[in-house]
Amino acid sequence: MANNEQTHSHFPWSHVIGFALSIILTLFALWVGFESGLSNTMIVAVVVGLALIQATIQLLMFMHMTESEDSKIQTGTILYALFIAIAVVVGTIWVMSFGMSHM
Repeated sequence: MANNEQTHSHFPWSHVIGFALSIILTLFALWVGFESGLSNTMIVAVVVGLALIQATIQLLMFMHMTESEDSKIQTGTILYALFIAIAVVVGTIWVMSFGMSHM
């Protein structure tokens, strides 16, 4: 029990760094969207790239993806979640574009 208390008594620097990086990436994405003057295609590409970086930071720093002893289960879970996310996004774009072409 003493070992468990020692592991939780230090300041969570990884959470603070992850939070700060998430805020910085969000503010940069807002700047790119509102003030950069880039083309719409370039804005979307930059914002998607920043979103992927931010998702990776959150998985590593907040979800503790590297701290598991059984990494095969976590890898499978992440791949399944990625498949579901891609299916939802692609499905939404497909349905919305079909609806717009038939209005």
